[in-house]
This record gives sequence, C-alpha cells and structure tokens, in this order.
Amino acid sequence: MNFTRWSARLPGTQRRAAARTDPPLTPDRRPDGSVPAARAEQLTDESPPVPAVDELPVRDVLDRVPALVALVHGPDHRLAYVNDAYVGAFGTRALGERARDALPELFELGLFPLLDQVQRSGRPRTLKSRKAPDGRSYTFTCTPVTEPHADDGDRGVLVFATDVTDHAEAAARLRASEGRQRETAVTLQRSLLPQELEEPDDLRVAATYHPGGTEAAVGGDWYDVITLGGGRSALVIGDVMGRGVRAAAVMGQLRTAVRAYARLDLPPHEVLQLLDGLATEIDANQIATCVYAIHDPNEGRLVYASAGHLPILVRDHNGTVQRADEPTGPPLGTGGWMHTSGSIALTPGSTAVLYTDGLVERRDEDLDEGIAALERALSGATGSPQVVCDRLVRSAGVTPDHDDDVAVLVLQHPARKGAEAERFRNAALELLGGVEAAPRARAFASGVLTSWRFPTDLHDLGVLATSELVANSLQHGTPPMRLRLRRTDRRLIIEVTDGDDHLPRRRRAEPGDESGRGIAIVATIASNWGSRRTPGGGKAVWCEFLLPKPTEERKAVRP
Repeated sequence: MNFTRWSARLPGTQRRAAARTDPPLTPDRRPDGSVPAARAEQLTDESPPVPAVDELPVRDVLDRVPALVALVHGPDHRLAYVNDAYVGAFGTRALGERARDALPELFELGLFPLLDQVQRSGRPRTLKSRKAPDGRSYTFTCTPVTEPHADDGDRGVLVFATDVTDHAEAAARLRASEGRQRETAVTLQRSLLPQELEEPDDLRVAATYHPGGTEAAVGGDWYDVITLGGGRSALVIGDVMGRGVRAAAVMGQLRTAVRAYARLDLPPHEVLQLLDGLATEIDANQIATCVYAIHDPNEGRLVYASAGHLPILVRDHNGTVQRADEPTGPPLGTGGWMHTSGSIALTPGSTAVLYTDGLVERRDEDLDEGIAALERALSGATGSPQVVCDRLVRSAGVTPDHDDDVAVLVLQHPARKGAEAERFRNAALELLGGVEAAPRARAFASGVLTSWRFPTDLHDLGVLATSELVANSLQHGTPPMRLRLRRTDRRLIIEVTDGDDHLPRRRRAEPGDESGRGIAIVATIASNWGSRRTPGGGKAVWCEFLLPKPTEERKAVRP
C-alpha cells in the first residue's frame, strides 16, 4: 500500500501544498512591495538549512510522534500504516491485513463500530480513556482520510491514540476518594436518623431514606416517630436546605431538639416556634422546612404544624386522597413569625404520607404536578406501610443517581376487627357531683378492668391509680372533669381531664403533710405518667401500665 496516496488528506497538507505554489519573495522585498530597513550586520556564515514541515515526509513526521498512529482503508479496514510508537506498544503489525486480524487490540477496545461510523459519515469521532491490553489508557481519535475523486468505499480512517494513563489513574484515585467521602457522609446522615422507629400502639409506621446523587454532598432530610405517652404519638419530617456535612449536622441538632421539645407535650405550633428560635441560633444562614404532627387515637385526627413544608397526604379507607392545608408558618430559621396548628382526619383504615421535596420536585415540571402524581400513586397504594413506602418511591422514579435526597414517612391507622379489636377498647365517665365522684370513679374503673379480664394485681393497681388521679383533679381542678380508660395490645392507659390548666408536678411530701402524695403514688406504681394542657384550656393527667405478654395474661386469668 502506497502511504503517499493517503498522506494527501492529512490535516494541513493542502494548505502547505498551496503555499509551495506561491511565487517566492526575495529577501529584500515585502509582500506589499516596501523595502525593509537596513540590517545592522550581515552574517558571513550561512546557517544550515532547516527543512520546513512541508518538506518532511509525512511518514517521518508520524514516526516521530509519541502518540500511537495507525491508518486503515476500505470497507474491511485494511491496515495501511502504523507508526513506531504503535509498534513499540503492541508489536509489529502486518500491513495489508484486515484490521480485525492485524489490530486485535482495537477490536478488544470496541473501536471497530467507531471506525465504521467514521467511514460512513465522513466525520471524526473520539473514544475517551480506554484501557488497552498493554495496561495503559488511551484516548482514540478517528479521522476520515480520502483521496480526491475517491468514492466512499475507498475512504480511510486515521487512528490517533493519545496516552492518558496518568490522567486516568488520577481520575480513578479522585473517584475512589469521592466514593469514600460520600460513604462517610451517607454514614453520618444515616447515623443521625433513627436506627429503629418507635412503634406506637395505634399506628403502623414505616420510613425510607434515599441519598441523592453520587457526590459526597448528601442533604439534610430527616424523619422521626416519638411516642408521647397516653396513647399519643408525634410524627416529624424535615429538610435542611443545602447539602453536605454542614446540612447533615444542622439536621442532627434539629432532630435532637424536636425529641426534647416533644417531651414537653406541647401543641405542634409551639414546638415549631421553639425550633425556629433554635435554628436561628445554630446557623442564621441555614433554613429548614418541617412538619410536626400529633396523633391521638381518641380524636381520630392528625393535628399538625408546618414550617414551609409540603402538605401531608391522607388516603381514607375508600381510596380518596386528601391534601392537608398549606403550610401554617414560614421555614425554620426565618425568625419573627408565629406558627399555627391545623388538623386533618385520620380515621381507622386511613394512611398518611409525610415526605420531602426530593420525592415530588423535578426540574422540568411544576411542584404541584409532582404532588398530584404522588396523590394518584397513593390512591392505588395498598398493603403495609413499608409496601406503600416502596411503591411511592418507585412511582416517583427515584433511582440511586437521583439528584436530591428523598425521605418518606408512612403511617396507617388500622381498622381492627374481631379478636384484634377486642385488644383495643375504650371506656369513659363524666365526673359529676362532689365528693361522691371519687367512689363512683373507682367502681367504674373496677367494673371496666374486670370486664377486660385483667389479672388481679393489674386490676388493683389500675383502680388505685384511678382513685388518686380523680382525687387530685377534684382537689385542684375545675369542671368539666372526665375519666377515660383505654387498653391497647400493650398497655392500660388511665387519663383524667379537667378545666384547670395548672399542671401537677411530683414533689416530696413531708410526714405532716395531708396532701401531695397522689402524684407520687401514681408515679411509683405506674410504668409512666405525664400531663399536658388541652386545646381550649384545661389539662389532662395520665398514667399507663404495661400489659403482660399474651401467654402470661392467659395464665393469670386461668381459673
């Protein structure tokens, strides 16, 4: 194969050929006809002639190039030329052979489809950073080479391979370092999330978290479930704006603060008010959105406050999805604003979903469209909370390379029937009258606990706790007063409400004191106790007793 035939189309060849046809200029003349200034001196010895690039044979030029060069031609890519660098890297190659046989290393790298594309299209193509059999990495550029008046079938391809091993190894080290950093960041993020969700008696909950993207900058999404006592539960989800370890650290502080404030058993909007001030102290430049909701099984509603967060979605037992009202306050960290509480029905058989914006926000569509799509997915999502969680994430198209973090919290209020419903019972008594209210409350509690087939020791403790709580309310509270007994599959809950908002506290009674021992007795015999202010004024004081395991309970009531 005559290489000169293919050198005519190499880059720059035509320009150099055209330059050689121009008439030469004498040393004392310029192209515009002017005469140059006189030189200060004239060299007596002429310098050795330096050949121009046009005068060098193309083969000599390519042989001296450190990059790997090969030339193939024709539809079956016959090998026309390889330079010295190519021979040094892969050994001697037989000219005139098909490239598939003569250049097996290019076949292993998958370069032949690229040669076909270049020959058909007449346009150059590049294949970046491929590791060759010699262990080094190359970037291959394939350029079409044709003779004048030649048909497409006679077109050749010049393969130019640049050694990029150092760059490839540096990039590999960088990716490994980024991978380790991301793993550290994701580990930090997950360690700040609850390792196991608390399990309320009346709710079934599940949550999932998906870190976004492949870089180390994870976000500040979080969720939590907090049992408040007295059968009530708090559900929290939030999102710290920004990404990286700083956002995760702020998230961890806010989550810890939420758990601390929840123990105060405050209304949702007061919890967010406290969080708002704390977020400003943590970092005045960092803001976060958050929803804090409280579920009371006796009310059948979810009372919530939202600091700039996305609306809660609730699916009832018929499959109808309701969207909670808009946020009841601005994001945390803005300062100077008052939050309010709202509510949405959560009846038996309902499913509620709390989520962060990564689940519904897309760059190419409006946020409301994403929420509407989530509503449609929720309307048809049935099964356990974990199943619903997984279905919602799949329906939103969340993948490992999703560009934002995603947190989802799903809670269900099961509709219980049959034997399961027997383990969840309620009984209530309005406390009317004066001193006779206490013995009536004791008799009511005794009858209810007997009908629920509690063992004798638990029955007696429940009656004693009822007597002390009612006596405390009669002495320090105001009407209306109400006694409520509730059992779940795990505990017995006794609660007394009245119209006075002064919360009792446990104190040490002196030997001569005639009062002050009621709450101390309740705290001693009960598994847990507490008090809270109720909406509209007044307070509720409660205590709870853990129930024995089913096998132990059956043994206790066996005659």
